[in-house]
Amino acid sequence: MGSGYPAGILLGVLDAPRRVPLIWAGLSLLAFAGLAWAVTGDRSPLDGLDQWGRRSEDWADESAPLVEVLRAIELGFNTIGMTVLTVIVASWLFTRGQRRAALFAVMVMGVAALATTGLKLVLGRDRPEWQDTFGLHANHSFPSGHASSAAAFAGIMVVLALLFIRRANLRRVAVAVAVGWWLLVCADRIFLGRHFPTDVIAGSLLGLAVVLLCLAFIDPRPRSTAANVDPLPEVFTSQRRLAVILNPIKVEDVGQFRSVVNAMAVESGWSEPRWHFTTIEDPGGGMADKAAVEGTDLVLVCGGDGTVREACAELAGTGIPVGIIPAGTGNLLARNLGIPLYLRSAIDVALNGQDRAIDLVDVSGDGLADTHFMVMAGMGFDAALMEGVNEDFKAKIGWIAYVISGLRSLMFPAVKFEVQIDDDDPTTHRARTIVVGNVGYLQAGMPLLPDASIDDGLLDVVILHPKRFLSWIPLAVRVLSKGAKSDELIHRSTGARVVIRASADTPRQLDGDSIGAGRELRMECVHGRLLVRVPR
Repeated sequence: MGSGYPAGILLGVLDAPRRVPLIWAGLSLLAFAGLAWAVTGDRSPLDGLDQWGRRSEDWADESAPLVEVLRAIELGFNTIGMTVLTVIVASWLFTRGQRRAALFAVMVMGVAALATTGLKLVLGRDRPEWQDTFGLHANHSFPSGHASSAAAFAGIMVVLALLFIRRANLRRVAVAVAVGWWLLVCADRIFLGRHFPTDVIAGSLLGLAVVLLCLAFIDPRPRSTAANVDPLPEVFTSQRRLAVILNPIKVEDVGQFRSVVNAMAVESGWSEPRWHFTTIEDPGGGMADKAAVEGTDLVLVCGGDGTVREACAELAGTGIPVGIIPAGTGNLLARNLGIPLYLRSAIDVALNGQDRAIDLVDVSGDGLADTHFMVMAGMGFDAALMEGVNEDFKAKIGWIAYVISGLRSLMFPAVKFEVQIDDDDPTTHRARTIVVGNVGYLQAGMPLLPDASIDDGLLDVVILHPKRFLSWIPLAVRVLSKGAKSDELIHRSTGARVVIRASADTPRQLDGDSIGAGRELRMECVHGRLLVRVPR
């Protein structure tokens, strides 16, 4: 049984009709029944395989450190340990609003535990006589409870990875870790002599079968908005014309993505969408203009913050709502609007959510054509961080590339800045970075500007000046605690217009995109300029 066996099956059944997981579950249970017949009663066609377990235990017993590690694995992933893991995962899913996935996790682990216990009593196979003498197990042996619970939990992790991790590289790593952990627990049972190899294989088959059976009857994917709530009343009658602007490098399979969007659009009562694809020369503005000219009642924009920024700026003031489908690395606008990062859920919100008027920020500066941002602008450390991200590296490992670039840029030299808010007199500061935000939260929910609101007509400014390397620690503590105090370390202010002038050329960024070094940024918040679709 190869390490990709469970993952391959689960990948094929997530979007399949109910009969597909039922067929695979039936095949797994049939294999389990064959093993049960072969190892019970006086039948012994698999004695040769089971005797290999004796040799494995003898080999492991020669290394005391290895035995201690095996015993730790046994203790860590026993019934209590797996129950704790299940509660942690289910609680995390529930608090994140993924109630169906939480129910799926609880049902899989509960059914696997009950089925294993019942089958042990019915089949009544004795433990191997050569098991490790420390903590002898006296209950029945077939199937292995550790193996069934590990296979079931690994199956849950694979399902969650396939559902919620968009980047193929990270998804493959997550699946490999889950499958590798399952194999480690299985090996532990054999090397300690707690189980015959056939017990472990049977337990794994049982755990996989339970995952597949639960997938057939419990859909772990978020329930659609259309299925949850009544349609919103239309203020005016539209033809429900739909356009989609897609950055094709941000989705793994463009054809599959188009198929999903087309099907969900028709199901939600929209016309089949017209598709527009961004290019290096035109990251979204031209496509948005074309969609508006063609006559569109809703535009879906799928890409990172840069693509969203360009398309939204073009559609601002047109009255055409924008549905954001976050497919980038940061996705800060989507995060701050409560738009889910799971693509199907984001498409559902875009098609069936409610409209919200949000602010847009006009930007100008030296060497910079008049432009705009939706999320945040910055000068100093944060812009140097964005500038230092390796794009190839980011494509492979996602947000971790920002962490690595950030560590390299932590001691970006302090710069003398002049900051003017509205019509107030300018103030002078020495700082490593200045961030001007239309929203308040970074990745992982970090509240850099906790009082910022995207529809209040105001910009929030934070000036950060950690003087030494270790000063980043109290700064991080104060940011995470949402402290409102202003001093030399963290200085906060708000206004509708903000002008920043640096004493030397300094890196600058808009919505995570580096725009080159310069000495000035002039920003003005335009209140309620854009309609976006948000969850109801």
